[in-house]
Amino acid sequence: MGNPREIYQQVILEHNKKPRNFGKIDDCTHQAEGHNPLCGDQLHLTLIVKDEVIQDIQFEGHGCAIDVSSASLMTTAVKGKKVEEALKLIHGFRALVRGEWSLSKHGELGKLVVFEGVKDLPVRVKCAVLPWATLQSALNGSSIASTE
Repeated sequence: MGNPREIYQQVILEHNKKPRNFGKIDDCTHQAEGHNPLCGDQLHLTLIVKDEVIQDIQFEGHGCAIDVSSASLMTTAVKGKKVEEALKLIHGFRALVRGEWSLSKHGELGKLVVFEGVKDLPVRVKCAVLPWATLQSALNGSSIASTE
């Protein structure tokens, strides 16, 4: 197995260059805007939720590599999941990038663990969290996200 930091960089760069689920859903059931004024990241998230399942999710906007790759990985992680499962992933991801995560406490995060190193870059935590905060806002019926 390779160096975790190298794997982290490779995954971040790959999802930044070729983000998954990039675009807009015109007939969405949920949407929210996210903005990080510290670095200028902006994100618009659109979703279709039916019977408490995220049927489709897409994002558009611009931001740093951490923001874009986080949004890309987030959309692939939550598509097809129940809203309750997505909310657990949001909580686990926030704990991960803040250095509060443990497998026994938050469960399995899969590929999302590549963001564990963000905890060592405090100014980048909000970049990684922005898509997740935007998703939480959309699911809660709010149109504006907070990274707090």
